[in-house]
Amino acid sequence: MSTLQKIPLAGVIGAPIAHSKSPQLHGHWLARYGVKGFYVPMDVAEPDLRNVLTSLPKAGFVGVNVTIPHKETVLGIADLITDRATLIGAANTLIFRDDGKIHADNTDGYGFLQNLRSGAPAWRAKSGPAAVLGAGGAARAVIASLLEAGVPEILLSNRTRVRAEKLQADFGNRVTVVDWLQAGNMLEDAALVVNTTSLGMVGKPELRVPLDGLKKSTVVTDLVYTPLKTPLLAEAADRGCKTVDGLGMLLHQAVPGFERWFGPRPEVDEEARAAVLL
Repeated sequence: MSTLQKIPLAGVIGAPIAHSKSPQLHGHWLARYGVKGFYVPMDVAEPDLRNVLTSLPKAGFVGVNVTIPHKETVLGIADLITDRATLIGAANTLIFRDDGKIHADNTDGYGFLQNLRSGAPAWRAKSGPAAVLGAGGAARAVIASLLEAGVPEILLSNRTRVRAEKLQADFGNRVTVVDWLQAGNMLEDAALVVNTTSLGMVGKPELRVPLDGLKKSTVVTDLVYTPLKTPLLAEAADRGCKTVDGLGMLLHQAVPGFERWFGPRPEVDEEARAAVLL
């Protein structure tokens, strides 16, 4: 008698989670590559997180993505943590191993770099400093990936200076903190500008950093993707800069997880972008 293969299950855990685009993306890839699997959104409150994560493998789950507010908490639950997840202090991708252990990774920095290289192929890490706006979890992933890629200096500015100084202490002397009121000045020296804040997102205040210092050779990217063309990207484009929207980071960070859970290494292309924008 032939035994039927288990159907692999994965998903995304957060609170709230209904806004997540990940189920659309993974659903598109599952259909495209003919994988008989499912990817589901799960709204899980903080007190229930450990119980849910340890129960999921028994229900046929091979792994999950983790988003706000659980990305830091899962490091205390996972059995194995990659170096980059430890450095960033957060995980967004969990793999449930056959031996029952939970393996935690962070693919946000990978997704950021892949999106940047795809959208601005001429950008080189060694070409000059990167100006980073914001000092939250996303900024940690961006800074870690840029330093690893070989960016000579990170100019970091955040509305609450002490949070930027904490990142400087964690990442070392290649990070220079600039006061938020002087953030516009650091753009003059930057080969790359990255907005990791939620400023400029639909429903959030605008990013009020003057962009007069931008050079045409500067690449500007925004992690915000609602709207796709943020006011920052629109003005940077008007000034002749190469711009990269934030949607690609969401797509690229999902690639390693999908491959580990379901087998095929999915392609980030216009069809994938369209699936997320539905």
